[in-house]
Amino acid sequence: MWPRAVCVALLALAAGYLFVREPELPGAALRYLAGSLWAEPAESSMAAAWEALITRPARPWSRVAVGVNACVDVILSGVKLLQALGLDPGDGKDHAVLNSRKDLKEAFILFMQKGAAAERFFSDAETFNHIARAASEYPGAQLYVGGNAALIGQKLATNPDLKILLCGPVGPKLHELLDDNVIVPPESMQETDEFHLILEYQAGEEWGQLRAPNANRFIFSHDLSNGAMNMLEVFVSSLDEFKPDLVVLSGLHMMEGQSREVREKRLLEAVTSISDIPTDIPIHLELASMTDQDLMSKIMHQQVFPLVNSVGLNEQELLFLTQSVSGPHASLASWNGVPDVGIVSDILFWILKKHGRTTDKASDLTRIHFHTLAYHVLATVDGYWGNQIAAVAAGARVAGTQACATETIDTDRVFLKAPLEFVTSHTEAPSKISLNPGDPVAQWHREGISFHFTPVLVCKDPIRTVGLGDAISAEGLLYSELYPQ
Repeated sequence: MWPRAVCVALLALAAGYLFVREPELPGAALRYLAGSLWAEPAESSMAAAWEALITRPARPWSRVAVGVNACVDVILSGVKLLQALGLDPGDGKDHAVLNSRKDLKEAFILFMQKGAAAERFFSDAETFNHIARAASEYPGAQLYVGGNAALIGQKLATNPDLKILLCGPVGPKLHELLDDNVIVPPESMQETDEFHLILEYQAGEEWGQLRAPNANRFIFSHDLSNGAMNMLEVFVSSLDEFKPDLVVLSGLHMMEGQSREVREKRLLEAVTSISDIPTDIPIHLELASMTDQDLMSKIMHQQVFPLVNSVGLNEQELLFLTQSVSGPHASLASWNGVPDVGIVSDILFWILKKHGRTTDKASDLTRIHFHTLAYHVLATVDGYWGNQIAAVAAGARVAGTQACATETIDTDRVFLKAPLEFVTSHTEAPSKISLNPGDPVAQWHREGISFHFTPVLVCKDPIRTVGLGDAISAEGLLYSELYPQ
């Protein structure tokens, strides 16, 4: 990069040359060249614009109850752990449940190849415990709060004005790691921790012929407490005393490790418990990576979606959802690079139109927060949620700060990956949007549903990718306001 003084000198020479050749043009030429040299980068414009847009809601939450999956995350390099286990690179292959180290290697390779997040259950306790010991003892391995519910609670607890209740299988190590602002009911404590292994990889990282297109992580565990959602009844019973004005629920995906019969019975029990939550307390459901289409179909069609007001999910979960219930664009096998905004918008619209409050008065669902690496979309049924411009901007901002481990957006360490021009639908007459980085939240409406879109400033060299989705959903909820009905 040339020093700015050199650029100024070249600008003067160029302007002088144009003045000699075209005496009537130097003013316009000078302004054009100066604009090219001095224009503020899109990343800086966007970060500054977010700060102006992110305002607190008029009626913020004061007490939030979060449950029910919690654990200790052991985070380390996926490639280095697999090498330490004596495994060699090879072909990728998906496994709905991991039964061996070979299954682990193949599934890790598949998702590293895509640069996509995934989570799987490891069925063999003895093999998992051996791998977990190797992981926790590996030089550089780090132990953190884990589990969607605990991560959301931990993120919300950084706000001193909020009181947070966390219910989940909380062992001694996890209790030590939790923020002092997080209340854990005694009934939620257990003698041992549940450990989840988080295998991270960086953008461009190579293993054999494999090269990751972007940074992400692969999660696996042999987690019986969370898998059975053992703390759900404790969670619901604790709400009477805590009196929250928002409930955040996660952990349904952990039931995939159960047999079909056990899972179906437990899901019915879970629905009964969730139904006991007073209807005047809004519920946000945080989804996570799943592989069982029948379970996803039951959660959406028959049981859980109608009971919750809000849902948070990423691009893998959104595509799997529409595939599971034969929704719009269900024939799409996978995303090709950055998910198409029009396709995402179509699926979000369909969920809220068919399964939300718009047409089904028995359903409470009125909000979906979609997040992917490059951008976020908030879709809401009109008349139920406010401050969503601030909410989507805050969610995108925290994605950039948490990944880079900075207090504020460092514009030298992030880049713009999202499309600035896109269509809003592929199933109806499309509307084309051109986004200005200085005005970074685009809005559109469709049959009583509002959409808010903003790009993410993606961290070039992320420090930690685990929990980003949970931090995004937590921040989006923190800035959201539910209108009284």
